[in-house]
Amino acid sequence: MPAGSSKKRERQYEHIKESAQERGASAERAKEIAARTVNKERARAGESKTASKTSTRDKKSAYQRGGERSHSGAQGPTRDQLYEEAKKKNIHGRSSMNKRELKQALGH
Repeated sequence: MPAGSSKKRERQYEHIKESAQERGASAERAKEIAARTVNKERARAGESKTASKTSTRDKKSAYQRGGERSHSGAQGPTRDQLYEEAKKKNIHGRSSMNKRELKQALGH
């Protein structure tokens, strides 16, 4: 934890670190995840001297986003994400479609 952190942020760091370890992350990786998360939250709350643009411009915290940005890379959204979108658009036959077919039906 950075020097001068509040007790709240120290508790938050420990909680995130323990959760990451419970999910199978190594001790070092768990520390990194916790530190990055807490530092971003500190930046968003105006508790740090410096902050990246993404830390301060995000409308939601990582927790609130809940994987919203996941799977936006080269392969795009997952089949399940495409299925949910097709469900919202009431596309007929969606349950038997594969990922490629769902993309085509949705116009992706």
